[in-house]
Amino acid sequence: MKLRPLLGRIVDALPRPLDPVRSIKLKLAILLVSSGGIAFAFFNWQIGWLPPRTTIAAMVLAVVTSQILAHGMTRPLREMTAAARAMAKGDYTRRVRATARDEVGELSHAFNQMAADLDASDQRRRELIANVSHELRTPITALNGVLENLVDGVAKPDPATLKTALQQTERLGRLVSELLDLSRIDAGAFPLQLEEFDLELLLEEVAAEAGITAAATGRGVRFAVDVQPPGATAVADRGRLYQVVVNLLDNAVRHGPAGGEVRVRAEVREADVVIEVEDEGPGIPPGERDSVFERFTRGERAGGGGTGLGLAIARWVVDLHDGSIAVVTPEQRQGCVIRVVIPVP
Repeated sequence: MKLRPLLGRIVDALPRPLDPVRSIKLKLAILLVSSGGIAFAFFNWQIGWLPPRTTIAAMVLAVVTSQILAHGMTRPLREMTAAARAMAKGDYTRRVRATARDEVGELSHAFNQMAADLDASDQRRRELIANVSHELRTPITALNGVLENLVDGVAKPDPATLKTALQQTERLGRLVSELLDLSRIDAGAFPLQLEEFDLELLLEEVAAEAGITAAATGRGVRFAVDVQPPGATAVADRGRLYQVVVNLLDNAVRHGPAGGEVRVRAEVREADVVIEVEDEGPGIPPGERDSVFERFTRGERAGGGGTGLGLAIARWVVDLHDGSIAVVTPEQRQGCVIRVVIPVP
């Protein structure tokens, strides 16, 4: 048996007579007085006599010195206590001065890091609530207006009016589905169901679905699918990869010109599968290419009523596959190209 674990268990089993004392400074004073008293008693026993005034003066000086030095030692602990109480009330901006290099200094650094993480998490929560409220309010308001007009007889239930109501309902359903996926992201990793499937067939199905949606919205966007080599297969979670391509095509339709073309290219290599979706829109500035994958980020070119969650969910699915997703520079210097790379398992 190793000596250190044995000593650790012995020390843990020892009584803690100073636990009832509520001040660490007082504990240090008791420690010094006790240890000094024992030392003086020992020397008095060995030598037979010690000057009483010198003994008392030494112990008083030790107590005063310990109180002065302990003030700086315990100040970070008091600051952490005050900051923790402020956090309990919702204030995550308090920080502790961490200048010591001992265990208390390490604790102060860890406390400041925890406070910063909690502050960032609280900020994201506030932004999420504000963005979700805004995204829900828009289609609900539009749908409420359409239904009020129908009930009051201002508008007739003709195909155009019902189509508007249907579009707003679909938008609500899309937002709710994306919020459910968002909750899965926050809950942790989602298990993948890997299978081998025909990649071209998958992309054709997604393109057909996106074409129906684009026709319903009056965008009239065309889709071109190219897979190399022909008949190539991929191994991934088919349902999740389908979701990724759906979100990418929805993004391309909304940001590309009406009547334009969206090109979907895929190439199966030895080590990975590469999928690119290219539109003919204005493109994304280099400074915004990383932020478009963040939640509720739609960029300066947004204008099609998206929720700002599609690309964030696409990145989540790609990360589950240990892959990568990024905006790359198109060859013709116009439009937007989003590239997905998924390694072959």
